[in-house]
Amino acid sequence: MLAGLASRGFEMRVLCSPDGPSFALLETSRAAAVPFEVTRRYDRRAIANLRREIAAFEPDILHLFNNRAVLNGLRAARGSKAKIVVYRGNVGNVTCFDPLAWLRYLNPRIDRIVCVSDAVREYLAGVGALGWRLSSDKLVTIHKGHDLSWYAEPPVDLEPLGIPRGAFVVGCVANWRPRKGVEVLLEACARLPVDAPIHVVLVGNMRSPKLAQRIAANPHRDRIHLLGFRSDAAAVAGAFSIAVLPATRREGLPKTVIEAMAYGVATVATRVGGVAEIIEDGVSGLIVPPGDAEALAEAIGKLYERPELRCELGRQGRERIGAAFRIEDTIARTAELYEGLVSS
Repeated sequence: MLAGLASRGFEMRVLCSPDGPSFALLETSRAAAVPFEVTRRYDRRAIANLRREIAAFEPDILHLFNNRAVLNGLRAARGSKAKIVVYRGNVGNVTCFDPLAWLRYLNPRIDRIVCVSDAVREYLAGVGALGWRLSSDKLVTIHKGHDLSWYAEPPVDLEPLGIPRGAFVVGCVANWRPRKGVEVLLEACARLPVDAPIHVVLVGNMRSPKLAQRIAANPHRDRIHLLGFRSDAAAVAGAFSIAVLPATRREGLPKTVIEAMAYGVATVATRVGGVAEIIEDGVSGLIVPPGDAEALAEAIGKLYERPELRCELGRQGRERIGAAFRIEDTIARTAELYEGLVSS
């Protein structure tokens, strides 16, 4: 997105970690990539460095992309005339009763909050108490765009990882947290026929004693595979028979759903956050209620028994990402936001 904005003629300095995966891309773009680190919640050195950058560059827009950037960036911007834009990618965890929220997303110095989905925007529009409410004029939805060409890497061969060729692979990409609902997925799979050639693949940090106990007690335990962190997680998902996001809350616009759909993999996800903005239920994927293991098992069973439906949902899912979640649209919407703020 930032490289695309620079190619449109926006003069940009992008301050980010040189170890980040996109730094090399930024260095080859028209944007100026500046090595920059924020190492803690309140980082005096980062504030001082950012303050010097603001004084030297005199930006019209200061765009802050994560919690630490927002907290430190707002401090560094004191006295600056720059319009301040912040990004919010999750539903929840912003309340007017939290003092820290007033130093971040509720700070009156902020001009716009870019919400990754309508679900995030609607949540923030409801934040308030005692007659005060966060102004909806500050909130704008800009979906995080993708490009199908980013997913040209062939799906990973799962056979060397212990999954038999021809197995029906139910995959989930997530780092374990209670809200990710991995236990719900395991409970759903426990309801599936034990004699069916179904294998469950979990990608990401799954270190949890509670999860290990659930796996040990699962009738499919010998067919549950923990692959850990994978830098090629999207290509691993491309090898799934179906991809599942069993989250129970707080999803903004889940990237793992988009990546699986971009690979043409039929996807089942729970109706949380912005999931319904990505998946058209029954057309480009299946949506089930959060926390409902029985409904999730039914959806998985349906796709296991109906390969033609699985193929159709995968095809429609890929087409939807290619048409409705284009990076070009994200760049255009962001450019429109910047131009509107500068001219106001």
